[in-house]
Amino acid sequence: ACICEKNKRVTNCRLVNDVCWCDSVGSGVSVNCGTLTSKCLLMKAEMTGSKSGRREKPKDAFEDTDGLYDPECENTGVFKAKQCNGTTCWCVNTAGVRRTDKHDADLKCNQLVRTMWIIIEMKHAERNTPLQPESLERFFKELITSRYMLDGRYISNVLYEKPYITIDLKQNSSEKSSNDVDIADVAYYFEKDVKGDSVFHNSFHNSLLNMSIDSEGLRFEKTTVYYVDEIAPEFSMKSLTPGLIAVIVVVIVAIVAGIVVLVLTRRRKGKYVKAEVKEMNEMHRGLNA
Repeated sequence: ACICEKNKRVTNCRLVNDVCWCDSVGSGVSVNCGTLTSKCLLMKAEMTGSKSGRREKPKDAFEDTDGLYDPECENTGVFKAKQCNGTTCWCVNTAGVRRTDKHDADLKCNQLVRTMWIIIEMKHAERNTPLQPESLERFFKELITSRYMLDGRYISNVLYEKPYITIDLKQNSSEKSSNDVDIADVAYYFEKDVKGDSVFHNSFHNSLLNMSIDSEGLRFEKTTVYYVDEIAPEFSMKSLTPGLIAVIVVVIVAIVAGIVVLVLTRRRKGKYVKAEVKEMNEMHRGLNA
């Protein structure tokens, strides 16, 4: 009856009061094709079909190191605060990104913590024409507001540090209204477009795959997304990579070894001093005799 231009992973599309509504694959939740579909529903749909020198980042910013998984979604389409894979569970933020260590099924996730700041960092390939920061900022702001329907006030910054382009999306829970699209959904759509796996229907104009700025095509070699939550993540030493843990262990061993050497040296020095004092006393007694 209709085509869901903003989401190709849907079924049973129908017109309701001139609005196209479809059922999201994998969950069956009805989605309004006039706006973006939530990231949780998009991830679930994707899993259903596949089950076989730069600016310093904020202190609490973290990457999605787990990638795609089969999420549990609320009826509204948002992520459930607790996600599990068999008997292994973890807590996620509103972007569905793990923010705790993995535990057993007894793990408690008291609330779905909001991701208030998303940093999209892209490294572009070599170009013949130098990029102008003003042209970049204008292009991406227009693209995000028109293609992803995000209010421009949530695009806080577009920074160019050759060859890196950084886009900051900020949206506090107190600022977001019920009609605003979520920055986590926007970032997910954007990342899929950049990586050539667009969620949009083929008939929808795909400007990112044919991106041209200052009369020359713009290609990306790498895209990284960082997340900053309203509450800091809860990772422990278990989440550190083996390489980093090895470095920490080596440093600790070196410090302990240095302390041991220092203590032994002082003890030996003390014994030498005592021996010298004893010999001097014996010499004095001999002279007095």
